[in-house]
Amino acid sequence: MRTLRFAAARLGGTVLVLLVVAFCTYIVFYLVPSDPALMACGKPCTPENLALAREFMGFDEPWWQQFLTFLGGIFTGRTFGTGPTAIHCTAPCFGYSFQQNADVLELIGGRLPVTVSLAVGAAVLWVVLGVAVGVYAALHKGSWFDRAAVAGSVIGVSAPVYLVGLLGILVLGFQLDVVPVGNYTELSEDPVRWAWGLVLPWFVLAFAHGAFYVKLTRTQMLETMSEDFIRTARAKGVPERTVVGKHALRNVLLPVVTLTGIELGSLLGGAVITERVFSLPGLGGLLIDAVHSRDLPTLLGCTLFAGFLVVVANAVVDLSYGLLDPRARLT
Repeated sequence: MRTLRFAAARLGGTVLVLLVVAFCTYIVFYLVPSDPALMACGKPCTPENLALAREFMGFDEPWWQQFLTFLGGIFTGRTFGTGPTAIHCTAPCFGYSFQQNADVLELIGGRLPVTVSLAVGAAVLWVVLGVAVGVYAALHKGSWFDRAAVAGSVIGVSAPVYLVGLLGILVLGFQLDVVPVGNYTELSEDPVRWAWGLVLPWFVLAFAHGAFYVKLTRTQMLETMSEDFIRTARAKGVPERTVVGKHALRNVLLPVVTLTGIELGSLLGGAVITERVFSLPGLGGLLIDAVHSRDLPTLLGCTLFAGFLVVVANAVVDLSYGLLDPRARLT
């Protein structure tokens, strides 16, 4: 029962945050000095044609009414215009790109598999490797491995992702020719070529993000291994493997889960730099193309979708916290 109350409270808070995110995102884009109706007006754009374009796109209403219409479209869908030229956007409607003549969510759906492939694969690598290296370094403090792990984590945290990516492309892609570059294949077409084409982006992201996980895990492990409950477990004769794997690691994973949820949610919203460096057709490329073409509906929909992913990821982290640490359910 307490778990259900905990989940319900987190769910209610998530819904409220999503509404605030939607409102703030819409207001920001409403204030942008660009008129999508003017972009779609055509030439010659007479005042009459501009007024008709604004009416068709729903920009002739007050800003608060536009927001309510936009919000309602997410739940019930939305129709632009009337008569035979009307365009219907089915729910959930995150907007309609009049420049690309497509539902924004359809545009997102076409790019999302690429971003998910990149983000999830890299996250698995950086969590597994980062935690494993951090734990081993903490258990062998002062060894050559510990010093190498600390030095490598400092380099990984400091080096920009685009620089590591460009070096990887130059050395591994062109000079040594051991990994393909700029050759993305759909998972449904050829799983082997799909995975092989993402090896370099995965390891570049894993190096950049995993470096911080090494530092975090090592610090948390050193602190946890000096706690009283660890000494008590050892005094009772509990095997060292159980002390580390069951008692210590469970506490170490709490901040790791939090960080993983936030970073994974952000990456799913669009790993702009990494996708651009490796020429991957993901959400990051869709965002940049929308900026260049001043496609505000697409830009608004992508930004809002990314915000939703981050908020949902945080909600999942909160629920996971309650499972890993029952004390969190009491707060």
